[in-house]
Parts: sequence; C-alpha cells; structure tokens
Amino acid sequence: MVELTPSENLPLSGIRIVEFTHMVMGPSAGVILADMGAEVIKIEPIKGDNTRRLKGSGAGYFPMYNRNKQSLCLDLKSDDGQRVARQLIDKADILIENFRPGAMDKLGFGYPSLRETNPRLIYCSLKGFLDGPYQHRTALDEVTQMMGGLAYMTGLPGRPMRAGSSVVDIAGGMFGAIAILGALEERHRTGEGQLVKSSLFESTAFMVGQHMAQQAVSGKPLQPMSVRTSAWAVYDIFDTSDGEQVFVGVVSDTQWKVFCEAFALTEFSRDAGLAQNNDRVARREEIMPVIRDCLGAMTKPQLMEKLEQTGLPFAPIASPSDLFDDPHLNASGGLLEVSLAEQGKTACLPGLPIDLAGRRLGLRRDLPKAGEHSRQTLQELGYSDEQIVALAAAGVVAFGEV
Repeated sequence: MVELTPSENLPLSGIRIVEFTHMVMGPSAGVILADMGAEVIKIEPIKGDNTRRLKGSGAGYFPMYNRNKQSLCLDLKSDDGQRVARQLIDKADILIENFRPGAMDKLGFGYPSLRETNPRLIYCSLKGFLDGPYQHRTALDEVTQMMGGLAYMTGLPGRPMRAGSSVVDIAGGMFGAIAILGALEERHRTGEGQLVKSSLFESTAFMVGQHMAQQAVSGKPLQPMSVRTSAWAVYDIFDTSDGEQVFVGVVSDTQWKVFCEAFALTEFSRDAGLAQNNDRVARREEIMPVIRDCLGAMTKPQLMEKLEQTGLPFAPIASPSDLFDDPHLNASGGLLEVSLAEQGKTACLPGLPIDLAGRRLGLRRDLPKAGEHSRQTLQELGYSDEQIVALAAAGVVAFGEV
C-alpha cells in the first residue's frame, strides 16, 4: 500500500490545472506544479492516454510524470465531451497542452476562444518550436537534439548520439512550468491571464548555449564532449583493480595539492611546472599514465573511501537501476513510492529535486487509473447521477481503469 503524505499548505494549493497532455513534455510540466500542490485534472481519451501502454524505453513515461494528478476520461470529439471540458476550463487557473500544432484549435480549445469566458486563464502551449519558420514542424526530443547540436556534442565525431534521457522533453516541460509561474505572478498584479509557450528546439539551443559561447570566446571549432580538450587535467573515469570504474575531478590548484598529497604523488607536488591548471593540461599526456596506474592499483571501495576523506569531486559509475538503493536518496526523501499498472506492484521514483523550507515535496495522490476521477469531477461540476450515467452510456466519459 503506497503511503500518501498528508495534505499540507503547499505553494500552489488552491490552483486548478486542466492538463491536455501525453508522452513526456506536457506531463513533466504538470507534475512539477502538481507536486507543489496544484490540483491537476488530466484529460485522457476514453481508452486512457496511449502513453500508459508504451513499451520499451517508453514504459516509464507514465509512472514517472503523472503522480499527484486526477484522471478524467473524456471523448473530446463529442459535443457533450467538449461541453464538460469547457466547463472545467472556465473554472481553471491554468491549462497545459502539448498536442500537435492546431489540434486544440480544431477542438475549439484554442486560447483566443477560451480567454473570452475565462480571461484569468494561463494557457501553456508546449510545442516543438516557438513562432518562426519551423513552428509548424512536428518535433520530438530526438529531432531537436539532432538539429540543436546536443547530439553532436554528446556522441563521437561523425557519430551523433542522443542523450541517455528525454532531457529536452523534460527541460521543455520545466521551462513551461517556469513560464506558468511567471504568468501567475503577473496575474496577481494585472488580474489577467495570458498565453505562454515553451518548446523543444529553443530548449535545446539554451542547453548548448555554453558551447556556442565557448566557440565565440575561443574562435575554435567545437569538438564533441567525448573528445574535447578538457578544461582540467584530471577530469576522467578511472578503472580500479576490481574491474569497477570511478570518476575523479581535480578542478582547482588547491585541489591538485590535496590530490597529490592523498595519493603520495610526491614528484608531481614538488614540480612547480604543474602548480597551475593550464600547465597541467599542457602536460596531461605526461601525468595521466602515472595517475591511472596509481588509482588503478586500488579497489573501488578503497578509492572512494580515500576520495571521500579528501573532499575531492568523485562519483562511482552507476546505472539508473542503482538509484533504487541509493542511501542518500532513500534517507532524504528523494524517492516516492507509486503504484504501477500491475496489481500490487510499486516503484520508488525520483521526486522533485527541490527543498522548500526544509520540506521535500511528497506524494499526495498515487498514479491515477484511467478515468478514476471522472465521476468525482462531473459531480463537482454539478452533474446529477442520472446525467453521469447517461454520459457514460453514450461513451462520452469512462470510469476506472479501462
């Protein structure tokens, strides 16, 4: 049984959001606001969001980004379904959508139409591109990683590679949530809502901006991160004697002194020509074989214990599955237990990586079954039991998991 946190006076308590989303970008924006206390009603098709049924690398999308939400299964192509949705939106503070360009307008849920009856509505549209020549293109996380330079920087020369997570979808959702919070604050002053947008391509450009700036400063062509000239001489993954790997970084001249002392690299600590970082980078091919032999003579636990004592930056090379048992995440409330689709099966998944006045944001609502809150939502809108039964019979709404 998943344990739910008690209802608290969270930052966004009292804010109602209607969410028309699928996959990752839209749901990630919604879960950020839901975790912070907003009431999020997720509108799903009659058979439930197709994201629920994804396999392979998409199997984790729904459970990761849809906690703390309610589910209403609704046929948006029917007049009655559109009427229900419109009633919800007219009472909402925020709408989030991430469907293809023009889809919401065709349903009658474009921002110009909705603001006529709800001028306080903050309408967040999450797309592949902001306004411009590309705005009507269909985009995916991987598409914009490729065209935005991120895949180039991640892979090997001539072999672009997407990052190992849906980083652009998630970043686009985060920027959408930031835009919503900015619009919410502006509404406090003006009383008016507004249309806000976030996009995959521009999010990618923002993330590679450091490399654009690097080229502007250096005047040199960019190399992928996999073969780059590091800013620091020691900033590498090292093999240990027990067949494991540990990353170690030495990113200041002070840390270099500590590093040399900890690992008895006396010849390096006495060499004045290695005292400055840029000099060490220039002599990297000379010093790295010695350092690799030194660290490689130790087991992973021995190396990590010594690095822990020195305070130097280090990290074991972990896979996502290792995080289930991570002592820090488990001790600090960084993992939230949610129920999965399989009966009785749960998983501990990462919560928001923020702390508010000593509070970690927890689980107020478990993952919703498709249509779990349809009846409740309709009742709150004033529908009678007879009307609800009639809507269900007509295929306009669905209840429970389907």
